[in-house]
Amino acid sequence: MQKQQEQKIGYYFIIMASVVIILAGIKSASAILVPFLLSLFIAIILAPLYTYFTKKRVPSALALLIVMTLFLILIALVAKLIGTSITDFSANIDIYTQKLSLQYKEFSVYATNIGLEIPEDAFANIFDTKRIMTFSTTILQSLGGLFTNGFVIILTVIFMLLEFTHFMTKIDRADGEKDTLKHIEMIATNIKHYMVIKTLISIGTGLIVWIVLLMIGTDYAFLWAVLAFLFNFIPNIGSIIAAVPAVLMTLVQLGSFSALLVTGLYVGVNVVMGSIVEPKVMGKGLGLSTLVVFLSLLFWGWLLGIVGMLLSIPLTIMAKIICEAHPNTRWISTLLGSGEHLIQRA
Repeated sequence: MQKQQEQKIGYYFIIMASVVIILAGIKSASAILVPFLLSLFIAIILAPLYTYFTKKRVPSALALLIVMTLFLILIALVAKLIGTSITDFSANIDIYTQKLSLQYKEFSVYATNIGLEIPEDAFANIFDTKRIMTFSTTILQSLGGLFTNGFVIILTVIFMLLEFTHFMTKIDRADGEKDTLKHIEMIATNIKHYMVIKTLISIGTGLIVWIVLLMIGTDYAFLWAVLAFLFNFIPNIGSIIAAVPAVLMTLVQLGSFSALLVTGLYVGVNVVMGSIVEPKVMGKGLGLSTLVVFLSLLFWGWLLGIVGMLLSIPLTIMAKIICEAHPNTRWISTLLGSGEHLIQRA
């Protein structure tokens, strides 16, 4: 009995050591994995449109040409608008930084008048104004840097879309076990459902932010809308991060009242889209624990950088379904889950 326990402990140590080695390998190979993952999830988002054209009896080559042309035109337009906004914003950053510093001083004076002692120097040291004003453009530039090998990403997306219609048939022929095919189909269906719905909701969020910021008069409204679109993929804290630069820009440009309006806009959009529309459209939900959602954000962000943060949910869903497929790893899937089905059974 004791020998069996020792063997079991040794087995778990080997598993943990293997996981550490695999994670180290993934982190070392992130320069290769990140473009591949980006290509994979772009292909997943474009797959329904490609399937739509092929079902309408459009030849595969022509359907692929239409889909990729529309995608590249959209990317080119967005990149042009973002590039112009970033260049203009970078040229005026010192002006905005000075205005934000004045806002800090006014706040310090107001705090002193109501009995709160906040030294201006200490406040300025805690909040680096220039870093706060430029962090969003730095993030967008780092994302743009991923597309330096954009030709490879586009080619990979094209080949993935071409392979899309035959992939399941090949898996079925290669492996006679129906369970393998079933789990691959489950992974593909769940991730495609999540990515497509999340993309549409994020586009809606970005459009609302863009229109309202234009109405309020905030500079670089399109830039903040793109940031809202991207960070809507990041669970829990994404919408908060996206709101910071837009609120600060409105504060230094239009004053505190307009900044409060922008804050209300982000809170309202987050509540409506994140708490009402998304759960209703997603149906039963992601099947992930709230704690796991947050921890997956930290884990994948550490492992793969900003792309890991953006894709943290689909990657975790994939890991959960893979673990559920094998009896020895099913307990991991249970821990990752929300536990709702366990409560219902009890």
